[in-house]
Amino acid sequence: MIRILANDGIDPDAQMLLEEAGYEVDTQKVAQDNLLKVLPQYDVIIVRSATKVRRELIDACPNLKVIARGGVGLDNIDVEYAQSKGIEVMNTPAASSQSVAELAFAHMFTLARFLHQANRAMPVKGGTAFKDLKNAYSSGLQLRGKTLGIIGFGRIGQEVARIGLALGMNVLPVDLVVEEASIDIHLYHTEDISLSVKLKSADWEEALTKSDFITMHVPFTGGQPLIGEAEIARMKQGVFLINTARGGAIDEEALLKGLESGKVAGAGLDVFDFEPTPRPELLQHDRVSLSPHIGAATNEAQANIGLELADKILAFFGDDQ
Repeated sequence: MIRILANDGIDPDAQMLLEEAGYEVDTQKVAQDNLLKVLPQYDVIIVRSATKVRRELIDACPNLKVIARGGVGLDNIDVEYAQSKGIEVMNTPAASSQSVAELAFAHMFTLARFLHQANRAMPVKGGTAFKDLKNAYSSGLQLRGKTLGIIGFGRIGQEVARIGLALGMNVLPVDLVVEEASIDIHLYHTEDISLSVKLKSADWEEALTKSDFITMHVPFTGGQPLIGEAEIARMKQGVFLINTARGGAIDEEALLKGLESGKVAGAGLDVFDFEPTPRPELLQHDRVSLSPHIGAATNEAQANIGLELADKILAFFGDDQ
């Protein structure tokens, strides 16, 4: 029998699918420090971003055949080392794209209309300062007509482009690999209506200097941030920066300097350098819209992730149980 440890959870429908195929699925969370003792009993571990599967753990688990990551990034797994040991490493690059893209726009709308500030101020000041708050937050922006720089034009970046085009934004994607993509926009209507727009990857400098909003959708595995002090200096005055990709893709010190100088009008952050304890300066900044790494955390995305992983695990083992 194939034994699976879903250490960061799995959608119930996906769990049922695996169990109906005769697999044993354990969903009880094992602390990182205890995995060395527990994981050798399993053939498969399913993780998200919380559990780390590093070389030491891999060496302690000779029976491990599959490491499955629910989500896109694999930076919490020593992928090459696992593969050198004959372990299959799989993830779900498509399942959560829509959810991450929508969260990026949630931050954009929040920043453009001061929703994060209004939600903090109104319960404190109440009706006594209603007119003052109305005046303070009456200089918002429309996204329509603005230029959106998308750093990373993979599946999530293309979902972001789809929403941006539908909103009437000028979209500038940047990617080192994807040179162009066809963006299909399907409209809900009594008849089947769809539009297709072919977008080519823009020049990095063009995206930096012309964008009103810049959103990050790239993996980050260490090294230099893609957006640092030099890059922010070349951006438009009053740019908005969004990061729902990985902590470290934007240099947080440079971001704070940009916010203080006014070069950066606002930032929407779902990921941070020091998770789960982000910098207090970011958490308390009145021009930062915050969320606790929930890009893929919608009911729909979790169901899609679980089912995609279940399908891949079943396909890997086949009937050999």
